[in-house]
Amino acid sequence: MIDIVILNRNLRLHDNAALFYGSLRSNYKVIYLYDEKYWEANGKSSRQLKFSTDCLDELNKDLEKLGSKVNIFEGSFDDLIKWIDLNFDDFFIHMNHCTDIDYFRRGYEKFKNHFEKKLRIYDDFGIQLNNFDRDSWSKNWNHIMNADLLGKPKPSNIDLGLNLTDFDAFKNKIKSKFSNLKNIQEGGTSHAVGLLESFLNDRCENYRVKMSSPSLSEDSCSRLSPHFTYGSISIRQVYQRLNEALPTLNNKKDLYSFKKRLYWHCHFVQKLHTEPELEFYSMHRMCDSLRTEHDNEIIEKWIKGETGFPFLDACMKFLNKHGWINFRMRAMIMSFASYNMWQPWQKTSPFLAELFTDYEPGIHISQVQMQSGVTGINLPRIYSVPKQSMDQDPNSEWTKNILPQLDNFEPKLIHSAELDGAYIPQIVDLKTSAKFARDEIWGIRKSKEFKEEARRVYLKHGSRRKRNVKTN
Repeated sequence: MIDIVILNRNLRLHDNAALFYGSLRSNYKVIYLYDEKYWEANGKSSRQLKFSTDCLDELNKDLEKLGSKVNIFEGSFDDLIKWIDLNFDDFFIHMNHCTDIDYFRRGYEKFKNHFEKKLRIYDDFGIQLNNFDRDSWSKNWNHIMNADLLGKPKPSNIDLGLNLTDFDAFKNKIKSKFSNLKNIQEGGTSHAVGLLESFLNDRCENYRVKMSSPSLSEDSCSRLSPHFTYGSISIRQVYQRLNEALPTLNNKKDLYSFKKRLYWHCHFVQKLHTEPELEFYSMHRMCDSLRTEHDNEIIEKWIKGETGFPFLDACMKFLNKHGWINFRMRAMIMSFASYNMWQPWQKTSPFLAELFTDYEPGIHISQVQMQSGVTGINLPRIYSVPKQSMDQDPNSEWTKNILPQLDNFEPKLIHSAELDGAYIPQIVDLKTSAKFARDEIWGIRKSKEFKEEARRVYLKHGSRRKRNVKTN
């Protein structure tokens, strides 16, 4: 029997269940499914493909030391089904679970159903696939995070050729897609480990404060988010290394704050796994009636950083260039689109997702809905762009660095965007648009029907974690 390990987004050697268990007979082949249409689907982009290719590159080198390698299958899940049926009789398939966008999910489900008796799906990211219960989710998550790490796979003793694309040939074939991506984070386990250690030993100091600043967060945040998305390091590895280091480190409050975010990462991904329709529909279905029209012109100005509000535009231009920006700025960007621009999140979300190297659908979609006031279980919060500008960039140094045409203006004018025609026109009036949004959102929340639906949402998706309890 041959073991076939199918890779999707768990691109690492260690603590990789499908790779570990698939290698136990030392008779395995590793296949990465490259579907070009997937990378063109909802929110996917070349910057994410570049990062995942970096991860695959390092994994391929690690596997070569074990007598194995990454084989690239080019096509869809349907194509892969036909290829396996044609080429193998005695086989067993190993895959890690992946919560992803609808395009992936539909092919993934067909693949699982077709090979139901010849396939095992392994849990991942602390996501609970079976016997899901929100009341015990936190306890189960802690159990998963504290379980023993899996070691590296066994060497492969099989010489069977698969007539698939060699990884180096694949990398050369797609490298033209990355020619303009000079500022995107590099992927790979070695980079992830380096980021983790530098964060624990140095960069985490004052993390709780610095993580909201667009200038300071670039260094003070862990920067592990794309590595979690593409699995070049597992959350369990980070969780256990953090617990190991905590007793010897001084920045315990900052690191406990980071530790909570490991929990929240999985909590949000679980929502999309539990209710995949959230990719297209608001968590609270009544909220889909709020924004029924969209304006492509205003959305384009927003995504390019041409709104007329300097701090917001600087954030968008930074994101366009680097593929990353901190959480608070992401929340402000989305709040502006949903409240001040009053655009449906279903239209703006994919454009924003394409800019993020660390696009994790479960987190992105949940956060987009939260910042749009459509979950029913989170209080609406309209971010004030002038306030964020004053709080996070008081001297406008960061904004001026990105928008040098504003060098000669006082910070107070930049914060308020009152630049007397010296900057591009504002696409909305902040006060009137915020008032309109506030009235609309709170108006719909008053009804009995809304509250009943909100209760259903809470029972399905709400966190039961006690906020004053530290997890270990």
